Amino acid sequence: MGITPMDGLTGVPPLAGRVAESRSRLGRVRKAWVTFYETLKLSLDALRAHKLRSFLTLLGVILAVTTLVFVMSVIAGLNLYVAERVANLGANVFIVDRFGIITSRDAFIKAQKRPLVTLDDYRRLRDGMRLARAVAAEGDLNNQTRVGDIIMENTDIMGATPNFADVRNLNIAEGRFITPADDEHHSDVAFIGADLATKFFPNVDPLGKSIRVGTHSYEVIGVAEAIGSAFGQSQDNFMIIPMATFHKSWQRGIDWIAIFIQAPNAEMMSASQDEARMLLRAWRHLDYNAPDNFAILGSDSIMALWHDLTGNLAFVAMALVSVFLVVGGIVIMNIMLASVTERTREIGLRRSLGARKMHILLQFLTESAVLAAFGGFIGILTAYIAVFLVKATFSFPMETPLTAVILSLCLSTAVGLFFGIFPAMRAAKLDPIEALRAES
Repeated sequence: MGITPMDGLTGVPPLAGRVAESRSRLGRVRKAWVTFYETLKLSLDALRAHKLRSFLTLLGVILAVTTLVFVMSVIAGLNLYVAERVANLGANVFIVDRFGIITSRDAFIKAQKRPLVTLDDYRRLRDGMRLARAVAAEGDLNNQTRVGDIIMENTDIMGATPNFADVRNLNIAEGRFITPADDEHHSDVAFIGADLATKFFPNVDPLGKSIRVGTHSYEVIGVAEAIGSAFGQSQDNFMIIPMATFHKSWQRGIDWIAIFIQAPNAEMMSASQDEARMLLRAWRHLDYNAPDNFAILGSDSIMALWHDLTGNLAFVAMALVSVFLVVGGIVIMNIMLASVTERTREIGLRRSLGARKMHILLQFLTESAVLAAFGGFIGILTAYIAVFLVKATFSFPMETPLTAVILSLCLSTAVGLFFGIFPAMRAAKLDPIEALRAES
C-alpha cells in the first residue's frame, strides 16, 4: 500500500488542500456576486418606485454630461476638419515664407521688416537641398475673373512651378497641369478650380476656352477636382498659371513667394526643416544668436495653434461641467438622505434579518451610483441627438469620440459614488431596534 505524502502537521494531502482552497475561493466569489446582484436589484426597484423624483434628481448630471459630450464632439469634429481642410499642406510638406503664423500686432510689425522670400531663395533651396523630395514655389493675388459678361469675384490667381500640383496633392478632373515647357515659354495658360469651371462653363467643355483677368487672357488647359470649403470659404475659386507668366503679367518679379518643400518621408520632416533653415540662414548671413528672418510652417504648427485656441473652449466647457456635476451631486445626496429617512423601517427589518452594515452601505452606494450613471446615459443620448440635429441642419463638422462617452459615464458614476457616501454611511449606522420602531 502506497503512502500519501501529508501536508505538514495537518495531515491533509497537498492536492486535497488545493482543491479545498479553490472551492473556498469560488464560494467567496459566488457569494460576492449574489450580494452585488441582490443589491443592484434592490437599488433598481427603489429607483423605479420614484420615477419622477429620480429624473428630476438627475437633471444636473444630464446637463453636465450633455455639455461635456457635445463640446468634445465639436472640438473633435473641428480638429478633424482643420487637419483635412486647413492644415493639410500635402504629404510631408512644409512651407518657407516671410510671415508664418502671426498672433499679435507687435509680431506682425517685426515680420514686416524681414526680407522678402524670392525666386532666388526658391532656386537655391531647389538646387542646394539634399533632404527634400521636391521643392515648389507659389505666389498669389486676388483679382476678378471674367468670361464675356459673367464675372467671378475674389479669385485666387496663383503663379506656380510645374511640380506644384504633385507637392500639394492637387487632383486633375480634366485636361492637364502646367508643364516645364509652359513655364519656360511664358505661356498664357491656366489650370482652374471647380468653381470657375462651374460658373463660366456650366454646359460646355472648358478646355481651350479663355478666361480674362484684368487685361490678360489665359487659355484653360485643365480643371481641378472639387476640394470643398473651409469655414464657409470656397477653396475651388482659383486659377493657376506658370510662375514665369505670373511675374511677366503682374510685374511681381521682386515680390515675395511661398516655397513648398516636400520631405522624403514623415521621419525626415524635422531634418529637412533643419536643412532648409540652415541654408537660408547661411545665405542671409545671420549671426548664430540672431532669430530667423523667415518662417517655416508645417501642418504641426497650424494644428498646435488650433489646439491652443480650442483649449480655451475646452476649459470653459469643463468649468460648466464641473458646476453642473457639483449641483447634480448635491441634489443626489439630498435625495438619498431623504430616501434613508423614508426607508428607516426597511433598513431596520433588513438588519434584523441578518444584513450587515456593509450590505446596507453597499445598497445605498450602488443606488446612488446607478442613479448617476443612468443620468449620464441619458445625457449621452441627448448629446448624440443634439450632434445629429446640428450636423443635419447646419452641416457643421462634429464627431463624437468614444473617449467622450467613456469619460462621461465614469464621471457621472464617480459623482454618484462620492455624493452617496454620506447617506450610505448614515443608513449603515442606524440602530436596528430604533429603526424598527420608526413609523413607516
